[in-house]
Amino acid sequence: MLYFSSYASRSKSTVMDEDNRTLFSGFTLIGLFPHNKASSFLFSSICAIFFMAIVTNGVMIFLIHIDPHLHTPMYFLLSHLSFIDMMYISTIVPKMLVDYVLGKGTISFIACTAQYFLYMGFVGVEFFLLGLMAHDRYVAICAPLHYPVLMSRRVCWIILASSWFGGALNSFLLTPLTMSLPFCASHKINHFFCEAPTMLGLAYGNKAAYEMVMYTCCVMMLLIPFSMVIASYAQILITVHQMKSAEGKKKAFTTCSSHIMVVTLFYGAALYTYMLPQSYHTPIKDKIFSAFYTILTPLLNPVIYSLRNRDVTGALRRVLARCNGACGETKE
Repeated sequence: MLYFSSYASRSKSTVMDEDNRTLFSGFTLIGLFPHNKASSFLFSSICAIFFMAIVTNGVMIFLIHIDPHLHTPMYFLLSHLSFIDMMYISTIVPKMLVDYVLGKGTISFIACTAQYFLYMGFVGVEFFLLGLMAHDRYVAICAPLHYPVLMSRRVCWIILASSWFGGALNSFLLTPLTMSLPFCASHKINHFFCEAPTMLGLAYGNKAAYEMVMYTCCVMMLLIPFSMVIASYAQILITVHQMKSAEGKKKAFTTCSSHIMVVTLFYGAALYTYMLPQSYHTPIKDKIFSAFYTILTPLLNPVIYSLRNRDVTGALRRVLARCNGACGETKE
């Protein structure tokens, strides 16, 4: 009996020592860049993508704010989507680029916790917001006469507040659970940031309770918004099919195609990361899919919405014309 008591005491002490080492030593990120000639090209590409993502999303927010033609519910929600994209790419990419330049990938326990918390929050907000934006497209096509009432300013703020609440709940639930797990002695994260599945793989011991909570959060964060998208677009397809006007069908398709592309890209990569069993995952696949929806998607969102949208391109032309006119008056 004394032997088992002594053994349990030593085991508990070992776990506490391991937790203390994690707290003070932090982790080592293996990173995204391979140690060969291609790393410089990849580094330059990600630098360019990050810069373009910040600029294009910033331009979208500026145009939506300044142009009266874009003061509609859809663009109000889209401006917040651009803001979220700017925030969550900024929680990951700058750290990764600095690590490459300095030649080290260490991250403190507190910094890893902060990155995890912010990332899970911002991505959670985007999951919910993209799902709820499908409701806007549904009302615009299936009930256009009721659009001013069903998508009033108050409803838009409710959609936005609900998205932020869902993202915050996701962060506050998963961050304490994840970062309180005992981690392996190596503390090496085979990834380029502190992502949930990778952190779970680094932990040891009984993780059943955590896995259940994480699975529940993933269902709430992914499947519920995705189901809303499917239900909304099923109704939209039925309505479009019943339209007799070819012009009306074309307009409806143009209105929805941008949102469908963004949802497919973002949810597709996220469903692989969070919903597929671990047996289907490999470190290389995880990095590729994570890079796709954390680095590429924030750039693709404004590009898809602007290139396929006459309202946005028209607003950009009007702003440029105003700037040219102001410059001409200054010269005179």
